[in-house]
Amino acid sequence: MHRSAPRLSRILACAAVPVMLVAVGCSSDSGSDGKKNAGSSSSGTAGSKSPEPTVEPAKFADLPDPCASIGKKTIEDLVPDAKKKGGTAGGSTDLSVRSSCSWNGLDDQGVKGSQYRWLDVGFTRFDSDQSLGSGAKRATADYTKQVAKAKGAEGAEKVAAEPAAGLGDEATLVTYGLSKTDEDFVYATVVARTGNVVVTLTYNGAGYAGAKTPSSSDVVKGAQKAAGEAVAAVGKTEQSAGSEDAEKSPEKDTKKDQADAKGDAGSEDSPKSKATPKS
Repeated sequence: MHRSAPRLSRILACAAVPVMLVAVGCSSDSGSDGKKNAGSSSSGTAGSKSPEPTVEPAKFADLPDPCASIGKKTIEDLVPDAKKKGGTAGGSTDLSVRSSCSWNGLDDQGVKGSQYRWLDVGFTRFDSDQSLGSGAKRATADYTKQVAKAKGAEGAEKVAAEPAAGLGDEATLVTYGLSKTDEDFVYATVVARTGNVVVTLTYNGAGYAGAKTPSSSDVVKGAQKAAGEAVAAVGKTEQSAGSEDAEKSPEKDTKKDQADAKGDAGSEDSPKSKATPKS
């Protein structure tokens, strides 16, 4: 019995060793797994960064000739005896971004006095920019600014504003009266946005030497007609660009090449037509 006691102690000591090793092994494994999980978590976070959204491309890449944007007949009706029938172009460093044209004339009606008329049209185009936003969004901001500018004209009286239907994506008509050079002027300004282009057109008139002041309804009617032609001129720039792209399309060039090949094959001067077929 006395000899078995030391032996039992050795057995218990040996049995305890594997338990400690297992415990150490488990703690070691959990540490490595924790590092792996932390690493994979951080790498997953770094790789989940989403790319910046691209802005919508601008609809119009050019502007129409401002002095040709309104028909000659309309100019004759709205500005009788215009000093320059073809209009006076405004200065611009880049006509594809900003352009304008104006007409003015004094229609002498003899003892009835004279009628003065002035018409101005301006175009502003905005490109899409990753940091500034789409061309349409930037044009919308400028559209709002131009409407506020028209409504806040210095010395304007009886200012009124209302939507102008049928002109681009959005349009506003601003009317007011203005006294200058001892005469009463009637103003109508139409601000319209079509895509990424803002069109601002102003038409006004006054009676001189005893002539009657033009009616507001006539001035508004003339301004809306001219604005409609100006907005339509912007739309034609997109159509012309589309036709140019169609002329340069690979499909059209391929068809042309095929037609030329057929023409050469049927021509008497074609080497292929004189070649002797192999048996």
